[in-house]
Amino acid sequence: MPDTLRVLIHAPTADALRRARNNAANLLKADPHAEVEIVVNAAGVAAALAEPHATDARLRVCANTLLATGAQAAPNLKVVPAAVLYLAQKQAEGWAYIRA
Repeated sequence: MPDTLRVLIHAPTADALRRARNNAANLLKADPHAEVEIVVNAAGVAAALAEPHATDARLRVCANTLLATGAQAAPNLKVVPAAVLYLAQKQAEGWAYIRA
């Protein structure tokens, strides 16, 4: 049995978030067993908070961006301390990185 595909999709802008959500949906359609996380920071955070989506359970929202902008994430969103650190840690664990 092949290893489970584990993919991080980085979305630092609103346009990137739209692409990331589409990429995640398409990837999961092709491989329902894949682990996919969309990591949002910078302008991607405001877009994620403003536009709820079916892929929101896969979002990882940057706490640094929330703090810098004074925004609050909805309770259903997972917040990570720093997007850049989270991305680096996951890549060190073998996750693939895609910038949307």
